[in-house]
Amino acid sequence: MNQILLHTPEGVRDIYGKEYARKLFVEESLRGKLISYGYEDIQTPTFEYFDVFSKEIGTTPSKDLYKFFDKEGNTLVLRPDFTPSIARCAAKYFCEETSVVRCCYRGNTFINTSSLQGKLKEVTQIGGELIGDGSVEADAEMINLVIESLLHTGLKDFQVSIGQVEYFKGICEEAGLDGETELRLREFISAKNYCGAENLLQEAGVREDCRDRLLHITNMFGDIDVIRSAARATDNERAQNAVARLEALYQALCLYGNEKYISFDLGMLSKYRYYTGIIFKAYTYGIGGAIAKGGRYDSLLSHFGKDAPAVGFVAIVDDILEALSRQKARIPLPAEKTILTYTEADYAEVLKQAQALRKSGTPVEMRRKESRP
Repeated sequence: MNQILLHTPEGVRDIYGKEYARKLFVEESLRGKLISYGYEDIQTPTFEYFDVFSKEIGTTPSKDLYKFFDKEGNTLVLRPDFTPSIARCAAKYFCEETSVVRCCYRGNTFINTSSLQGKLKEVTQIGGELIGDGSVEADAEMINLVIESLLHTGLKDFQVSIGQVEYFKGICEEAGLDGETELRLREFISAKNYCGAENLLQEAGVREDCRDRLLHITNMFGDIDVIRSAARATDNERAQNAVARLEALYQALCLYGNEKYISFDLGMLSKYRYYTGIIFKAYTYGIGGAIAKGGRYDSLLSHFGKDAPAVGFVAIVDDILEALSRQKARIPLPAEKTILTYTEADYAEVLKQAQALRKSGTPVEMRRKESRP
């Protein structure tokens, strides 16, 4: 037999038995919390037209997509990100809807990248989207949902870091940066690469006061006092409005009583360019990246024909499962199965016993007892 047939491709894996039971528990815990907030299940296809994830949308780069063709020659992709799919779906089925739409989903996403750094190319995600509400209260609901959903899985030690894209864009606007330079600077700021950002701004001829303000963003992380100091760092109206929004968000989050899980980071900028306001990521020790993330994307649905504000989040189930394992959190497993053996002579009697146990909720496996020669 060809041994390669026994193995999975790089970046994907099999999961079974108790590990899969634990994963299902995490999935149901996350979904259960979303349902408790009034979110309704929605399912979108595993693959979509390429244009749903095009450069104009501002999602995953084309080089990182799994692309293929249908019989008609259309370019299709395995979804790398749920949000554009949900936006397309909402624009199609809720185009005339004026009330708020709350939907939740789960499924796998696929990223075709060689720089795995221990990450999988196929991961399971569960998330929620709140469409049609541009308020700060909607932002607070989404972030609190992240906190409560993670707590509901049994995770205790984590932090949700909140940023604001508009603050960064306001300072860039003040500095007169063009779109290409802003995108390059975004990468340096996100990576906390102070030297790279400084060299880029010097090459772009940005005046010293604006350059200092942009570079200072890399150090703007911490508690609510960081946000208040950020307000004093600039007179730009766009940036000031962003800070005011964060202050209002913090006050709303305090009403939920979960502010101990909150921190702020104005240097946190997502690679997804469709975000227009707050962005947030949940981190825990022992996991290389965010275990949950999201933000506000008030312009994305307009690409699909519906002008509506929206905010959402996604939780990465595989990473949460690993975090729970590292933190030695107890995950309840299904009841142990009962094994009943039977022979041809007593099959009917044992089957009756098995059916009674199954009706009472006990898993039962029936095994034929081989007669000895």
